[in-house]
Amino acid sequence: MQATPMFRARFKKDIVAEFLPPVRAGKRQKVIIICDGMPSIPRKQALAAFLSRQSYWVIYPRYRGAWESGGQFLEKSPHQDILDVIEELPKGVRDVTFGRRFTLSPDEIFVIGGSFGGAAAILSSLDARVKKVIANCPVVDWSILRKSEKAETSNPNYAAYIREAFGHAYRLSDRNWKKLSGGRFYNPTHHIQQIIPSKILMFHAIDDPYVPHASVERFSRRTGVKLKSFERGGHLSTERTVQKQWPVIKQFFEN
Repeated sequence: MQATPMFRARFKKDIVAEFLPPVRAGKRQKVIIICDGMPSIPRKQALAAFLSRQSYWVIYPRYRGAWESGGQFLEKSPHQDILDVIEELPKGVRDVTFGRRFTLSPDEIFVIGGSFGGAAAILSSLDARVKKVIANCPVVDWSILRKSEKAETSNPNYAAYIREAFGHAYRLSDRNWKKLSGGRFYNPTHHIQQIIPSKILMFHAIDDPYVPHASVERFSRRTGVKLKSFERGGHLSTERTVQKQWPVIKQFFEN
């Protein structure tokens, strides 16, 4: 199947995002924002096309300091990038390639994020403008950092590994990376008392080698957030999870 060409926009001067309008516009304007993992290559265009066919506007941003976006990665919490995009949506969006303008006045906003982006999705749920969130194999507590770093690379300096492996795709300093280990910055567990469980649905595989299922299960018990677990699947693909679980997700969004 040929890839659906996506439009491109810029939010808050720094944040570059791909976007698609719904294939069939409904009476209500429903928006889904996709939060990428890290490190990863921006390749969720097929997921965006799938969601567009379900009658959603789809916004697929690059975090500040990552890929085409300006700024320094992790200088701000990545979930703030998502909220900054949300703030500008009522102004409409303009395709920067050909200058075409789209009118957009969101009635409902949803966020989908996986792994590193799962934390962005969960934290964005604290904002009243976000109706519901899907978090796929999400990082919910950065105390797992040492274990996950060792699983991915033998380099003792993970930020250095990112710079070497991805070049300027992530403008990441050692100082900004170390903010994650403090326990407060970009950490869903730090906000447990503020979590509204009815706004979040999580998916996770028990055999995930990077984000321990036990950490997500513990977060689920402490917050009351619903967790759908799978015996196998490893580090679940967000695209595959959303497409396979779409009837469940659709019902969750609509309730």
